[in-house]
Amino acid sequence: MERSVIKVVLLHIILTSYGVRSVRGSYKHRNILEEQQPNQEQPYRTGFHFQPPKNWMNDPNGPMYYNGVYHLFYQYNPYAAIWGNISWAHSVSYNLIDWIHLEPAIIPSEPYDIKGCWSGSATILPPEKKPVILYTGDTFSGQQVQNLATPKNLSDPFLIEWVKSPHNPLMVPYNDINPNFFRDPTTAWRKSDNKTWCVIVGNQNSDGFGAAILYTSDDFVSWRRSDKPFHFSKKTKMWECPDFYPVINGEKNGVDTSVVNGVGVRHVLKASFNDHDYYVIGKYDEKGDGFSVLDDVDFMDDEVQLRYDYGLFYASKTFYDEAKKLRVLWGWVAEADSQSDDVGKGWSGLQSMPRSILLDKNGKRLIQWPIEEVEKLRGKKVALENKELTSGTLFEISGLTASQADVEVSFRLPNLKGVDSIDEKSFDPQLLCRQMDASVKGVFGPFGLLVFASEDLTEKTAVFFRILQRNEKYVVLMCSDQSRSSLKTHVKDAIFGSFLDVDPNREISLRTLIDHSIVESFGGKGKSCITARVYPKLAVFENSHIYAFNNGTTSVTISRLGGWSMKKAQIAELHKRRKPTFT
Repeated sequence: MERSVIKVVLLHIILTSYGVRSVRGSYKHRNILEEQQPNQEQPYRTGFHFQPPKNWMNDPNGPMYYNGVYHLFYQYNPYAAIWGNISWAHSVSYNLIDWIHLEPAIIPSEPYDIKGCWSGSATILPPEKKPVILYTGDTFSGQQVQNLATPKNLSDPFLIEWVKSPHNPLMVPYNDINPNFFRDPTTAWRKSDNKTWCVIVGNQNSDGFGAAILYTSDDFVSWRRSDKPFHFSKKTKMWECPDFYPVINGEKNGVDTSVVNGVGVRHVLKASFNDHDYYVIGKYDEKGDGFSVLDDVDFMDDEVQLRYDYGLFYASKTFYDEAKKLRVLWGWVAEADSQSDDVGKGWSGLQSMPRSILLDKNGKRLIQWPIEEVEKLRGKKVALENKELTSGTLFEISGLTASQADVEVSFRLPNLKGVDSIDEKSFDPQLLCRQMDASVKGVFGPFGLLVFASEDLTEKTAVFFRILQRNEKYVVLMCSDQSRSSLKTHVKDAIFGSFLDVDPNREISLRTLIDHSIVESFGGKGKSCITARVYPKLAVFENSHIYAFNNGTTSVTISRLGGWSMKKAQIAELHKRRKPTFT
């Protein structure tokens, strides 16, 4: 209680000193400049997902927790809703849900970043716990280089002003490094000697393969390139926005990025390519400065392709939340309409709901789940149990604000007999979801939820499961079907799909976050995630509906369902009249 009071008082002082430009929600002691009623001209702006007040946003950058405050930086165009003039925008929060938008922290200003301040990461340096940022600069000559920035005033709780290092650029492309494929440095980790810092930078090598280049340093200024790739894949091209961090088998908490060894420690290597975020799990070789995958499951494996999310989710970044002992994941969720639509809206891009991320008990994949703070936005619960859905059933979940909701549902199946079979070489879940969309009847499925549904059902987005059989083994297919989501705007990717690693003889769970133009779905308690964007014409605000449905020939049962209308996150924009300073 005392801590909450201190935060409110501190927030009041800071709001007063900087001045509030605009807000969404209702902090005490501040001017309310936006109405609480829905903006009928902006039906696709979200209520509880992160987005700036206007203009273009893409990659999350440098998320961190420092002195009780969460920081999120992100790629931002201050002038338009299209990509360009890329700067590091900056927002702060006490809970990862309610945000204060600040002025951009890093803007193009020097020869080494004049064409753009691109993605990077934050690291907190001991012993004084000083946060620093490594970021990619697009130089005057069009080369990609890595630069350093530090806070101007560590006593500022929001770290508003950042200063570029006089030593920039710290890492430059030379020899076999293509200057067009050298970007996005990771959060640094420290070796067990407590002296040597390491980072990796995304690259496409001279053979055209995606790779990560390792750099080491003793002072975070002078960096040495490793004489071999940290890891590479002959099945991929350029690796954007790499991420590298430890996880522990069987551990319910996350661990700091500099945990390099110990019982059960594994490492996750993530790379962004082909418009998706792929990851592999393996072992970090501290002495050999390399990484090797477990079970020979590498990027773009023929049968297993691990992704954070099988929908719209890219250029993600994790950080270690020291306060809650969690590894937290952010991901950019791009628009799925046209650029002209974005210009008309005046904005483009969302961030996913922050997700906690852990290693599954079997050690073969990651588990993701919305951070628990989002549950504080829930209103009154709508609940039901043991509801049978016979073939063709469509059951409305009433009592919710269906355009801004959180729904959790678990399905129970009868004895699995006569399950539909698929070819033994069918390992592409998205293709299967396209071939068997929500309108195609099966024996077990499709069953799930219809969200953003209009009253006449001419608009609807289906998130559903099917039970299939391949090589005499059951397969659970999870799909998100946006092909009928709008009478007006056809989305770029109409259907997404994933295999769900659960036993269909037990309950199959689904959680879906619904927020005006985004649908984030978590299957099997976070074993698979699919994020979609939709732009309904009819199913907006109070005209949106949510249904449970079963279009399979066999009955399924909702063992339990909980649904909540979601309150808006509280958003403020601060502006202090000053000129940015760089040295």
